[in-house]
Amino acid sequence: MDHIHRLRCFGTIPKIPFLLLLSLLLFSFVNASFDLATIPFNDGYSPLFGASNVVRSEDGYGVQLRLDRYTGSGFISSSMYQYGFFSARIKLPSNYSAGICVAFYTSNGDVFEKSHDELDFEFLGNVAGKPWRFQTNLYGNGSTNRGREERYRLWFDPTKEFHRYSILWTAKNIIFYIDEVPIREVLQSEEMGGDYPSKPMSLYATIWDASNWATSGGKYKVNYKYAPFVTEFKDLVLKGCSADPIQEVTGTKSCSDQHADLEAQDYAGVTPMRRLTMRRFRQRYMYYSYCYDTLRYPLPQPECVIVPSEKQRFKETGRLKFGGSHHWQSRRRGRTTTPVDHTDQGDM
Repeated sequence: MDHIHRLRCFGTIPKIPFLLLLSLLLFSFVNASFDLATIPFNDGYSPLFGASNVVRSEDGYGVQLRLDRYTGSGFISSSMYQYGFFSARIKLPSNYSAGICVAFYTSNGDVFEKSHDELDFEFLGNVAGKPWRFQTNLYGNGSTNRGREERYRLWFDPTKEFHRYSILWTAKNIIFYIDEVPIREVLQSEEMGGDYPSKPMSLYATIWDASNWATSGGKYKVNYKYAPFVTEFKDLVLKGCSADPIQEVTGTKSCSDQHADLEAQDYAGVTPMRRLTMRRFRQRYMYYSYCYDTLRYPLPQPECVIVPSEKQRFKETGRLKFGGSHHWQSRRRGRTTTPVDHTDQGDM
């Protein structure tokens, strides 16, 4: 199992290793809730596909996405946003979930087919008894031939209760959060150029059959004996400046004020304590990073910050120095991407 290691007991009192205790304290300290304003589903979103499998909650603040043998499902934000904070509390399908991909992401691929931007959370199902894995990725200006994937394990079971997953996107930085713990930060830089997402994007959430790649490189398929597969979303957050993607100039006074307000929020920066927690997360739970994959990229991409303690853990393939196979292709309903290799779905 990929949960926190079992506690060793001395008599009847748990004896917790120092590093594990430090990790627990750091996560709990940082995991103070952000001040977020949630909105009803119908106020900000609409079904994307599989409308019969998009089931709203009774209070109107949540929604279920279902996958059955006939269709997956998804929803999309009603507006596109020029920068923003996109967040939801999510619970993933339990039991046998191999071949399933649950995605929570921003994109403008429907408008800019050849030069789209994208920011991804993709959750990858597994066989019964094995944990979900997930990956983050980003594209700017159609840079799908330069995948920027990172893959991770979780320190909890995402099928047992809701956890918050968030994407911050500003003109200065991108931060991926889980339960207010930053797990990845990308800083805008001149060297990164057009690869940094900059055009208005919509927020998407989908569940779909990714049997050809999601679990062990396609070895394990979706088994519809266990259908329907249900993922739940609630406490949805959309904070940003709605923008017309075709409009050449979006820097209106209204957007300028909203951009400034976004960048002033608590979650818009990584404090020293959060940075320590992020480093701890990446040391314990990241098992693939494109920044250390020298077979794909002999020279690191310009936004990569090479951390010596991370680098020494990875092979030249960017994966950990133990376990796993590394062959997959990314395909999601409603988007087109270039196949990418060298990630990991092996046991750890």
